[in-house]
Amino acid sequence: MLLPRRSSPAPTRLLSLFLFLVLVAASAQQGHHHHPAGDGVVISQADYQGLQAIRHDLADPYGFLRTWNDTGLTACSGAWLGIKCVLGNVVAITLPWRGLGGSLSQRGLGQLTRLRRLSLHDNDIAGPIPASLGFLPDLRGLYLFNNRFSGAIPASIGGCVALQAFDASGNHLTGAIPPAVANSTKLIRLNLSRNALSDQIPAEVVASGSLLYLDLSYNNLSGQIPDAFAGFPSSSKLLNNNNNKEAITGSYQLVFLSLAHNSLDGPIPESLTRLAKLQQLDLSANNLNGSIPPSLDNLTATLQSFNVSYNNLSGAVPPSLARKFGEPSFTGNIQLCGYSASTPCPASPSPAPSVPASPAEGESHGRRKFSTKELILIIAGIVIGVLVLLLLCCLLLCFLTRKKSSGSSTTTAAARRGKQQAATATKDAAAGRGEKPGSGAAEVESGGDVGGKLVHFDGPLAFTADDLLCATAEIMGKSTYGTVYKATLEDGSLVAVKRLREKITKGHKEFEAEAAVLGRIRHPNLLALRAYYLGPKGEKLLVFDYMPKGSLSAFLHGQTFLSLSVLHCYIDFLCS
Repeated sequence: MLLPRRSSPAPTRLLSLFLFLVLVAASAQQGHHHHPAGDGVVISQADYQGLQAIRHDLADPYGFLRTWNDTGLTACSGAWLGIKCVLGNVVAITLPWRGLGGSLSQRGLGQLTRLRRLSLHDNDIAGPIPASLGFLPDLRGLYLFNNRFSGAIPASIGGCVALQAFDASGNHLTGAIPPAVANSTKLIRLNLSRNALSDQIPAEVVASGSLLYLDLSYNNLSGQIPDAFAGFPSSSKLLNNNNNKEAITGSYQLVFLSLAHNSLDGPIPESLTRLAKLQQLDLSANNLNGSIPPSLDNLTATLQSFNVSYNNLSGAVPPSLARKFGEPSFTGNIQLCGYSASTPCPASPSPAPSVPASPAEGESHGRRKFSTKELILIIAGIVIGVLVLLLLCCLLLCFLTRKKSSGSSTTTAAARRGKQQAATATKDAAAGRGEKPGSGAAEVESGGDVGGKLVHFDGPLAFTADDLLCATAEIMGKSTYGTVYKATLEDGSLVAVKRLREKITKGHKEFEAEAAVLGRIRHPNLLALRAYYLGPKGEKLLVFDYMPKGSLSAFLHGQTFLSLSVLHCYIDFLCS
């Protein structure tokens, strides 16, 4: 029996193939305008052309940029080395230690208008720093140190109003430092050391209220050091220009200042004494003259390093500075004295002997004798004064005793009051911004695409949230409360970072209040909490100083691994 013949599926298949080819042709037509990224987001033509221009001008002897292929189909999928995208826009170029040469394309860089981070340090790139940096308003981190950049720093960098860190040290830059480099009210780190910069230091730079780290050493800077530190400019014009600037980091003042090995002259500015948080000060190898301001004695408690050697200073060294830092910090100043046993200050001349009065004058100016009534009143006044003093001492003793007994009655109440005080101090410090940072700390925007906030406490470290999130890390240990990492920041600094487990930690408000209390604790035998980070998804990171020689427990028990007992004390407090 013959069955009816089925229709051939060939026409259907041909139609499907035709539609597929039409779609491919349409994609090819748009290939020069949009390229699909690995996450389904397209890359703009401007960003694609900008990356190609940068690749064209860079020399790549080791072939690291081979992944930057001509099609750009995988530019934002992670296949292009050092490229990070958000919603199809390039936000980060990170290519340190790659042996790159050539120059940095001005046209290519100017087309990446959403760029937030440019890290090309420790390469062999030459030529000028592109003026097109001024077209990058979102740029937060600029790391060009240890290259061969030359020419002047472009004044257009003032257009980078969100800049937080600028490091161009170890290059061949010349010319004056543009005042516009301090336009960003979020700038916390500026390092232009080891170049050939000349002319005077702009007052706008030293008057910045946000700077924590300023290094202009080993240049050819001249003139006087502006007396405008801690946001107190010496001219009314400068004051008006800076009055309305409020740094995202709050009222922070310099922690690190180095102007060593320049040709600066004039006196040491009095405004340096307003830097209450200054820890390292180096003014050595200049032509400074005059005396060391006696008010610098007020910084002795916070200063850890102080050097004014090899200048033309004169006069006596403030006693507390001489005792703490010793001869090496003051040597090379011929007219300076009082900083060591071999350089005593000359004794002040004794007053001239008075001419004895004649007998007639002695009689006319003799002592007046008090009457009996006057003597009784004087004695009574003295007795009453002593009684009043004793009464005050008794009241003070009673007050202290009552305060001590009430303070030790309930530990819980004391802890609660500490948290409330920390919260109040936090609100005062950030009242102008409507934020809620920790006491003695300031909030810093994430600088990355994930959001969150970073809260700094007093300390020598000055880093952004991008620096922390992009740091290379290795695990040092784990515990019930989380994992500890040894993190290497962009500038090579080492910190210990504790990532807390999300399920066992407290809510954001309680965590911030208790972290603010811990951040205020400073003791020689306790590891200081330097900063903490709160992520948008509940991540909590604690940042401590890295201790390279291990802990006391490891030393006593001969262990080779790093004991985390000190960190665990902090974590117990935050999680309990």
